[in-house]
Amino acid sequence: SQYSAVDTNPLSVYIMQPIWNKIIKIVPLWIAPNLLTFSGFVMILFNYFLISFYDWDYTASGTSPGLVPTWVWLFSAFTTFCAYALDSIDGKHARRTQSSTPLGELFDHGLDSWATSIFVLSFFSVCSRDNGKTGVSVYTMYIYLSIVLFNFMCSHWEKYNTGVLFLPWGYDISQVVLIAAYLLTGTVGVEVWQKPLLFGYYITDVLVILLIGFSLFLSFPQTLYNIHRAHLKKTLKNNSLYEGLLPLVSPLLLFILLTVWVVLSPSNILAKQPRLFLWMVGVAFSNVICKVIICQMSSTRPELLHWFLFPLALVVYAATSGLLGPTEEAVLGVFTALLTAAHVHYGVCVGRQLSEHLNIYIFSLKKRVQE
Repeated sequence: SQYSAVDTNPLSVYIMQPIWNKIIKIVPLWIAPNLLTFSGFVMILFNYFLISFYDWDYTASGTSPGLVPTWVWLFSAFTTFCAYALDSIDGKHARRTQSSTPLGELFDHGLDSWATSIFVLSFFSVCSRDNGKTGVSVYTMYIYLSIVLFNFMCSHWEKYNTGVLFLPWGYDISQVVLIAAYLLTGTVGVEVWQKPLLFGYYITDVLVILLIGFSLFLSFPQTLYNIHRAHLKKTLKNNSLYEGLLPLVSPLLLFILLTVWVVLSPSNILAKQPRLFLWMVGVAFSNVICKVIICQMSSTRPELLHWFLFPLALVVYAATSGLLGPTEEAVLGVFTALLTAAHVHYGVCVGRQLSEHLNIYIFSLKKRVQE
């Protein structure tokens, strides 16, 4: 299927695109677009692990500001900008080198589906978790992450139904806000997040309100409107309501299962291991969404239930019924490690299959030699 995306965000169209068009000119023509995509993702990962090293449990900024060195925040701003730039120019570079492929599209959106949660998890270190005075509660973090992932899912569900990816306005805005937040933290210090900004509201409160407002009153209605318009124009990809809603079943069940674990966990797992739990949420979600992206690209039907929901349901049942007892944290650790490994393995396999099928290399513009 021919890739089509529509970007109507004024920030993107008038400010960012001209910047990307200048940056793209310095990229050598022999570099494969997927290499740009992957480099950006590696930077985000590296940055995430760097912040995790200084602030594993999200308390560094709240308890004793200064635990995370200033250079880490400035480095975060730098890596976030680089990743944002690389993610924005990879498609342009593919068209420039005439190497646009379904593999590139999948690679780009697949890594984005994972990077989305990593961006959010890194940002939580800035505002720190609730310590009674300042910070954000771990439950707010969980809801915040879920809303961001819900937004991501909506744009791909919309593409599954309309064949067009309407780039959500929230993307460019969130990247710019993220970079600004890191720069602010690096220059002023984390204290800026711990003083009320307006009318007793903190900056973090304002950002949460903005995010929820954007999602519920801009992104989601826009998605429904675009699907409705395609329905009127008779350009919908799926004839029945059942088929149209099918990709939403697994993500919704995933969210329900995870929420049950959060709410009913005997050892309050989210408060004990917020970083581990939220990472697991991001990986699980990314895997579910990758399946939807592949179905949308290959015009196949997604299965009703993603395989991963079964082991998750077992673990959630064992944890919430008290079967795991004091081993709940250890089980979460093992489960998260296995899930991450499975997700990486899945990505590598799909990448290899597609590169063989399309007769191209993933990270090189050379054509494969036919056996």
